[in-house]
Amino acid sequence: MFQDEARFGRISRGRYCWMCRPDRPLVKAAVIHQYTYAYGAVSPLDGRFISLMLPHVNTECMQLFINEVSERCPLENVIMTIDGAGWHRANALVLPDNLRLHLLPPYSPELNPQEHIWDELREKYFHNHAFDSIDALEDRLVAGLAHLEQHPETVRSITAWPWIITAVSNAN
Repeated sequence: MFQDEARFGRISRGRYCWMCRPDRPLVKAAVIHQYTYAYGAVSPLDGRFISLMLPHVNTECMQLFINEVSERCPLENVIMTIDGAGWHRANALVLPDNLRLHLLPPYSPELNPQEHIWDELREKYFHNHAFDSIDALEDRLVAGLAHLEQHPETVRSITAWPWIITAVSNAN
């Protein structure tokens, strides 16, 4: 599995939108900064996607996510590929018996297919939206994450890169 976190928030600015001349209306915007975070792990081989929405990116939240993945995959040995964020490498992390961490090379987000899941989520669920509250944003995020968890064929089409499938196939 490949793991990553993404920040979603209310950071809207007023923008002009396209319209027939001579009008140039401003689109509704809020100048506010509120955030929530999505943790996700994807298995490119079968399209399984596991996610949690958590309030922070830190060691405690990472531990909650690792435990969730372990609980959802009780009969599997999970190798979770992660980036080098400090909370990923903290000595305080306690790994479940069925989960091991594998680090990506430094400064290489392009090797993590989970990044493309965030792109898909932002494009399909957040494009051209200004939320009236953080609760509304979180509701939308939960709906998007649930949709992806329930559609492994979509997730697989985004993340099943040939080099990953070949590497896993050759390892068996």
